Amino acid sequence: MTPLTTDSTSKQFKFEREKLPPIVVNFQGGQVTSDAGLSLIAEIDRKLQITSRLAKCFQDYRKPNKTLHPIESLLTQRIYGLIMGYEDLNDHEELRHDPMFALALGKSIGQENEPFTLAGKSTLNRIEHCPENVEQGAESRYHKISHSQEEIEKLFVNIFLESYSSPPRQIILDLDVTDDLVHGNQEQVFFNTYYGGYCYAPLYIFCGKHLLAAKLRASNVDPAEGALSELQRVIKQIRAEWNNVEILVRGDSAYSREDIMEWCESQIKVDYVFGLPQNSRLIKMTTLTQSKAKQEFEQKLSTVVSFLETLFVPDIELPELASHLIENSTWYKTIDYQTHKSWSRSRRVVTKVEYGAKGTNIRFIVTSIPTNKMPPSEVYTQKYCPRGEMENRFKEQQLELFSDRTSTHTFAGNQLRLWFSSIAYVLMNALRNKCLVKTELQNAQVGTIRTKLLKLGALITVSTRRVLIAINSCCPYKHIYVTAYRCLQLLPNPG
Repeated sequence: MTPLTTDSTSKQFKFEREKLPPIVVNFQGGQVTSDAGLSLIAEIDRKLQITSRLAKCFQDYRKPNKTLHPIESLLTQRIYGLIMGYEDLNDHEELRHDPMFALALGKSIGQENEPFTLAGKSTLNRIEHCPENVEQGAESRYHKISHSQEEIEKLFVNIFLESYSSPPRQIILDLDVTDDLVHGNQEQVFFNTYYGGYCYAPLYIFCGKHLLAAKLRASNVDPAEGALSELQRVIKQIRAEWNNVEILVRGDSAYSREDIMEWCESQIKVDYVFGLPQNSRLIKMTTLTQSKAKQEFEQKLSTVVSFLETLFVPDIELPELASHLIENSTWYKTIDYQTHKSWSRSRRVVTKVEYGAKGTNIRFIVTSIPTNKMPPSEVYTQKYCPRGEMENRFKEQQLELFSDRTSTHTFAGNQLRLWFSSIAYVLMNALRNKCLVKTELQNAQVGTIRTKLLKLGALITVSTRRVLIAINSCCPYKHIYVTAYRCLQLLPNPG
């Protein structure tokens, strides 16, 4: 490597190659960004007004004449950073000078008399710093930015309602909790034996891929703690807009609680399907079904073994080999069941009995869907089993949008971080639903969308007439960018 110095600030680096022209490297390429796809996020955010409405949930008591970065700018910068893969506030020490982020935030670039500088980590931390023992408001010396939890929670449901052009006939609300491991002395952190570490246990409500609620909780509470109140709040807000929609509430066995089921039963057009833990009474009530499943499997096995004995020499291992060639026998049955103390009434329980080479596997769910409306097999396979898709939403939140980056000391500050990650997810899901429906990324996770569509290299050139973002000519996904742009143009402008 041979450096060729032209002046004190401009250097070139020369790499010699045998029988080939040398490679020369310098730092005079102009304003280059690796985040050109952020232009799509900024546009859909402008059309749907997501971060601007989030900003209205905050109160800013700073003096206007001493404020350089308004609340909306701070929130947008923080959320765009998460979308583009920058999880830490420290990343914004460099991003504050990034031209693409400046353009996304509506700043002017390329003007010598108006240099752009976005907020740094210390300024952004003013939003997330939420000490509970410090007075908030105009008279506070240290904490002049506060927020309304109620308004933020309403915003998620409002965005969900707006995503439909007309009210649907039925929606399914998925309840679930996940672990959020922490590595510090954050407020309300406890050791959870189920997850095997110190963590939070946030509660989520999703409808398909739409996020409706993300509530941070301590990990020493009951898994269903706060689930009913969150469910009541969300359904009340939905009912205010959609009077006749049928709602199915779905969750695992943590939510088959008397108060939740009783409340759902008292509502019009609200049903539920929850997992139900096994017990000796339930197992005994399925004895006949177990026998039928076993008999069916053994009959199928006998038929296959008899056929194999006509082709091969009879052997003691033939039945075991044959058992892997046939499907397990699965039977479904509805039973009426009531606990001795915890349930106030008898309820419909659907059992799934599966018998195969590895023995019997029995599962139970409890539901308010009547037998004459849906047979047990459909309730289990079509209504309950798809809830496993919610695990992909957790992966998107934690692994790709850093919802588990709850490393600030205060509980309220970590709740804000969870909401920022959730708003980032809402924006990415809006891009997926409204712009990528007819592309190969229509079912992609947000991390894949970021890698293929948002992390695009480009050269930014500023003139008096325009700002040109010239994306790499070899970009393999430019056809998807074009499709997304055309869809964005069809969305109505705000106001």
